[in-house]
Amino acid sequence: MIKLPSSPRRVVVTGLGAVTPVGLTAPATWAALSAGRSGIGPITRFDASGCTAQIAGEVKGFEPTQPLPVPLRPRGADAEALTVTFTPKDVKKFGRFTHLGVAAALEAYADSGLDAHRATLPPERCGVNLGVGLGGLPEIEAMHDIWKAGGYRKISPFFIFQIAPNLLAGQVSLLLDFRGPNMAVASACATSGHSLGEAAAAIARGDAEVMIAGGSESTVTPLAIGAFAQMRALSTRNDAPTQASRPYDAGRDGFVLSEGSVVFVLEEAERARRRGARIYAELSGYGASADAYHLSSLAPGAEGSQRAMQSALASAGLAPAAIDYVSAHATSTPGGDGEEAAAIAAVFAGNKDRLHVSGVKSMTGHLLGGAGAMGAFAAVMAIREGVIPPTINLENLDPVVAALGLNVTPNTAVRQPVRAALANSFGFGGTNASLIFAAG
Repeated sequence: MIKLPSSPRRVVVTGLGAVTPVGLTAPATWAALSAGRSGIGPITRFDASGCTAQIAGEVKGFEPTQPLPVPLRPRGADAEALTVTFTPKDVKKFGRFTHLGVAAALEAYADSGLDAHRATLPPERCGVNLGVGLGGLPEIEAMHDIWKAGGYRKISPFFIFQIAPNLLAGQVSLLLDFRGPNMAVASACATSGHSLGEAAAAIARGDAEVMIAGGSESTVTPLAIGAFAQMRALSTRNDAPTQASRPYDAGRDGFVLSEGSVVFVLEEAERARRRGARIYAELSGYGASADAYHLSSLAPGAEGSQRAMQSALASAGLAPAAIDYVSAHATSTPGGDGEEAAAIAAVFAGNKDRLHVSGVKSMTGHLLGGAGAMGAFAAVMAIREGVIPPTINLENLDPVVAALGLNVTPNTAVRQPVRAALANSFGFGGTNASLIFAAG
């Protein structure tokens, strides 16, 4: 369990929110994942015809001023109700990653049912840990063009609000009157894995009763696409976008850049049970490590990843045999997938014959700062629904992966009970995060 040796405090998931390329809500996102539907298509934000990679996982149909399904009153019944994610006047103050993240956070908060219990929950005991990998890159690119064309007087006074990585966490705390720990992790593609783990640790050590945690990203821009393409990290399967992200397939040629946000409400378990909360799962283990090997490649055998998984198991007090499903980082890159698969096979050598592994990036693409929470979402919902989402586009299993003997859940979801699941997220700089969820 995520708790200090002297503390009995456990942490559970009581709310979920998601705005992703496959769905604008958590239920819609899960419906797509369990059905094996891709959200990847041609880039529509700009003309990418001169780039080798011309596809992405864009969030389509999202409106930052959308009304909330139900009004929220985090400051009490006598205070003004919160009815929209942003007013039209406020939209321009924030970057798109904040727009997406606030929508997911408010959905998670509403889903948790906490709003009806705020009178018994001091705001100083509620915190936020929401991360972002690259932050306000679209706004940086746009404002640079404005400055070049019109000079300093044309720079928006809201520009810093648009790009600062912690403004998402700040805005969520302001809207929901959460006055406890407030921070923003930035650890590349492991960002929201670390956000969830560190938020759970804050509850376990008694710093908070409730934490809103997860991540967001929106960097489908010319510079980001161009830079990753120049690194030869992106898939160039432009003629078949929905088939481009293909973890573990012998023909994989890179990841697909995506945007989106996934947010959790984490809560101290006994408090959640006393108020009759719906509990999706317990966040029972967290492990973090560094490869100290290379800035963009996993260590041989994913040694650092193995240590993160082993640390998470130790934190949860679970043997590898207790894990039924691994929601893998699995980006669809030629090197990374095989290294992570080798690490999973090593850690779970004793129960490979019944372990399921899958990579939901085959459907969503890579959400960068939101990827860790996306993988954790798949793990939680697998426990909740008894459905393991598939790895789609798996036509020819990589012989290296096949030799490891892992079941990577090809193409079709599998319905079976899941007692506990592990979610991996790894990032540039050699940073790793592993989370374990168990039936609550």
